[in-house]
Amino acid sequence: MPVTLPPTLRAKRDAILMGAAAHRDDIVRFLRDLIAIPATSCQEGPVIRRIEQEMKEVGFDEIRVDKMGNVLGRVGSGRRVIMMDSHIDTVGVGDRKEWTFDPYQGKVEDGCVWGRGASDQRAGIACLVYAGKLIKDLGLTDDFTVWMVGSVEEEDSDGIAWLYILREGGFRPDGIVITEPTNLRLYRGHRGRMEIEVRVPGVSCHAAAPERGVNPIYKATHIIQEIEELNGRLRRDPFLGKGTVAVTDIRAATPSQCAVPSSATFHLDRRLTAGETKESAVAEIKALPALRDAEVEVLQYKVKSWTGLEYGMEKYYPTWKLEESHPLVRSGIETYRALYGEAPVVDKWTFSTNGVATMGIMNVPTIGFGPGEEDNAHSALERVPITHLVTATQFYTAFPLVFANA
Repeated sequence: MPVTLPPTLRAKRDAILMGAAAHRDDIVRFLRDLIAIPATSCQEGPVIRRIEQEMKEVGFDEIRVDKMGNVLGRVGSGRRVIMMDSHIDTVGVGDRKEWTFDPYQGKVEDGCVWGRGASDQRAGIACLVYAGKLIKDLGLTDDFTVWMVGSVEEEDSDGIAWLYILREGGFRPDGIVITEPTNLRLYRGHRGRMEIEVRVPGVSCHAAAPERGVNPIYKATHIIQEIEELNGRLRRDPFLGKGTVAVTDIRAATPSQCAVPSSATFHLDRRLTAGETKESAVAEIKALPALRDAEVEVLQYKVKSWTGLEYGMEKYYPTWKLEESHPLVRSGIETYRALYGEAPVVDKWTFSTNGVATMGIMNVPTIGFGPGEEDNAHSALERVPITHLVTATQFYTAFPLVFANA
């Protein structure tokens, strides 16, 4: 069943479209300011303060920076609570030789803003801040409260900020919108992931007489082949796609370069489709003949945030999807239809997001809608079209009103 559009939205549709367009230069300016502040995970303090400043200037009703260092800005005080998320840490720039421009300049060219974090994920928070301003300026407040959130540490550990917000912050929203890049499509899930470490024992000895020891590196050929074969037979879901496993790092514990190592450690990236669990993924690895003597461990994440708070989680990030019939998804579809006269493409992310915590662990209904394209995130061609910034701001402005009346 379609969601009934509130009369306020029908009356203010043109004002929403024109209001976001009128703030295009403000959004671009703010985004360029954010790109100019390098902030990898646990180093986000300066960019959080810049977001806090902008929220104050545009007139948010309340602004908090919690003990973990997330910034939360509130507009409205109604019964239905909606939260919108943009993680504001970025990956590093990698090899500077890959970049043909300064990754922290926020270059404007060819109708796009370019730079590290342009789409992943500073564009999201820039649009959210100006959506909050428009909700107030256009009198779109109804029986809802909307929190615009700039979350931390996502690149290091997806969802950890939202575990803190939902478990320690006292929030229990009715729905969450994630602004990771979707190319302006509406997303309702993605595969989960986990980080697995496999330690293969050996016997160290002097490399001048390697026959005295057991070299675990020599086992690598069989191990990698078996993991590659396992990848080929993993489960497939019609919507989310296929589970995968990949070896992403191999390390050897050796007393010197003239010694046979005492162990070798393999780091596995495991992507989980529907029906796969932490337990099933670990069991599949342990069942491989080449790993019968290995130690298999799901890793832990626990570091100090930029505020000094130490908060941790297991590196198991569950698969999640929200049914297309859910009111949150239907509200997203009807918001898009009301603004643009057609239904959006409904799909899923290829990569992982904070949804692993909001929906996957905490079971809070979650959807995604974001400016930018997935395929240039983390690359030296990262960019976001300026038209996407305007469209996303329009969507974030209108969505709370639609969902509050769903």
